[in-house]
Amino acid sequence: MQERIAQLRQQLQLAGHHYHVLDEPQIPDAEYDRLFRELQSLEADHPQWITPDSPTQRVGAQPMTSFTSVAHKVPMLSIHTETDITAEGAIQFDTRVRKVLQLSAQDPPLTYVAELKFDGLAISLIYKDHVLLQACTRGDGQSGEDVTHNIRTIGQIPLRLPQSAPANLEVRGEVYMRRDDFESLNERQRQRIAQGVKNEKTFVNPRNAAAGAVRQLDPKIAAQRPLSFFAYSLHFHASADAVLSPVQATLNGLHSYGSHFHILMALKDWGFPVSEHCQLVTGAQGLIAYHQHIAQARDQLPFDIDGVVYKVNQISLQSELGMVSREPRWAVAHKYPAQEEMTTVLAIEVQVGRTGKLTPVAKLAPVFVGGVTVTNATLHNEDEARRKDVRVGDRVVVRRAGDVIPEVVSVLLDKRDHAAPAFSMPRHCPVCNSPAVREEGEADFRCTGGLFCSAQRKQAILHFAQRRAVEIEDLGDKLVDQLVDAGWVKTLPDLYRLTRDQLIGLDRMAEKSANNLLQSLENSKQTTLPRFVYGLGIRHVGEATAKDLAKHFGSLQAIMDASIEQLLTVNDVGPVVAHSLRTFFDQANNREVVQQLRDGGVHWEEFEPGARLDLPLSGHTYVITGTLPTLSREQAQVLLEQAGAKVAGSVSKKTTAVVAGEAAGSKLDKAIALGVPVLDEAALLALTRYP
Repeated sequence: MQERIAQLRQQLQLAGHHYHVLDEPQIPDAEYDRLFRELQSLEADHPQWITPDSPTQRVGAQPMTSFTSVAHKVPMLSIHTETDITAEGAIQFDTRVRKVLQLSAQDPPLTYVAELKFDGLAISLIYKDHVLLQACTRGDGQSGEDVTHNIRTIGQIPLRLPQSAPANLEVRGEVYMRRDDFESLNERQRQRIAQGVKNEKTFVNPRNAAAGAVRQLDPKIAAQRPLSFFAYSLHFHASADAVLSPVQATLNGLHSYGSHFHILMALKDWGFPVSEHCQLVTGAQGLIAYHQHIAQARDQLPFDIDGVVYKVNQISLQSELGMVSREPRWAVAHKYPAQEEMTTVLAIEVQVGRTGKLTPVAKLAPVFVGGVTVTNATLHNEDEARRKDVRVGDRVVVRRAGDVIPEVVSVLLDKRDHAAPAFSMPRHCPVCNSPAVREEGEADFRCTGGLFCSAQRKQAILHFAQRRAVEIEDLGDKLVDQLVDAGWVKTLPDLYRLTRDQLIGLDRMAEKSANNLLQSLENSKQTTLPRFVYGLGIRHVGEATAKDLAKHFGSLQAIMDASIEQLLTVNDVGPVVAHSLRTFFDQANNREVVQQLRDGGVHWEEFEPGARLDLPLSGHTYVITGTLPTLSREQAQVLLEQAGAKVAGSVSKKTTAVVAGEAAGSKLDKAIALGVPVLDEAALLALTRYP
């Protein structure tokens, strides 16, 4: 047991040195807290083995030797932390406070100030004669580092206080970095690294970045780091010849304000930023409600927090409650589930998404983080995986915030087995073995077997069946899930091989529904070339491009056989689209699916290139608005486009006519105002009947 205590002390001291002095955290905060609690428990059971140098007997690490050491007149002590993340944490604190104050169940509930527990760096600001004299870090709680030169660069911290403030006082608060500022800083760091600037690095998290900025020896560098500040407490100091101790001086000064909430409001009046999320709450239920409210809002905050803080509001009750060991009885931190944890990478697999994107995923030893057990973490893409240099067997820090997909934040390089190979993205899809390509200027690799790859199967079917493509009515998400999961539809042609008996056996599929779907499938066989090309789901080929391709080439075979040079002659087709088309049709599997669809009866009208340039409505523009009696907007659009017209989304003086149905709105009003002709469905049908 004594050997374990010694081991824990050594681990905590090393971790504290890396975290507080080197600004290079080696383990997550949650892991440090666990080790600390284990040591506390063992020392409580064996008090004879407690030593003065134990981490439990001090608040933090020693100040950096490169800064002047400053003794705190009032110790900067930590507060007790409730690690029970449920409502019990708030209830236990309220129960303890009422017990010490000897309050009964009949006594009224206490008033508390509930605040955020910022994930930053605690700072003490000393003002003399209303002017900022000195700023220092917490350090070990008894003394810290003089960082005045850097704190002066933070615009939120007043250099001079108004005359309404006491002339001599100490304000304590948190220096932190906003998430957006952190992302901007890291982006600048990445650019500097790419430019070959030496000794540059990206930061693990905003807290690490803020601490590094505060401890810069050169204030010019600190001024370039976007730091922010929140004030949360006030202290008064006794004069040199005063009889009162510093703690007594503080209490006497605070009593004049009556409550902690009034102190916060005073700080705000004097020009200090005070978090708008500070609230007065009543009793345990008020604490619980605050904890739950902030938990829901946590991920939307512009900065990181790891919990909330409860403080007894009345200063007189704070005095009565006093201190226990190194912690005040009148305050407690109530944590949330840790958003960062440490675990081991068991494997790196590549997953294929519904759109063909290949994503490397780290398979992890299970770890509880962000309120759930995490076994997978995204590495995003090949560049990100290489930048972080994640390898199988690595000890890594994993982060999960709210509903965000877990990701690997950093690798603990000192724990690496150097025999592990670096990760590289496969050049073939791990699902269907089709080539995986990375388009110029993009970070992601994608599978080229869009119509064949089983990972993309459901997405390909839904895209093909949508109204703007071949339009298979009654074929929705849930039905596609059932058909694919049952193994009946593996590629698009399988849709046209479905039988009534198969469909009736599906969940919520009666005979009438089965007949409706079979009829919809039969109807969808008659389509148009632009709809079919769009329905294939070729990357970068939208409806407009599909129409341009159809008009230019006249047949599907001509599109499939077109060279890059020929494709580039099509209106609005650039190199990216041309290469995407060529890559798609170069895959034998994709061509086979297309042929099977045609063999299954899917057909359309084909024509010679340029033969449709003299269609009756060529050069005319129409707008469709409202609900037509029998036609959907998509059907009306097809009729107009088959007659050579262009269908626009807004009305202008150049609009040929507006096709209006029931409940037509502002487009109809604008057409009338501009004198644009208005047609009904009957006129549309007459207009689009051409030889």
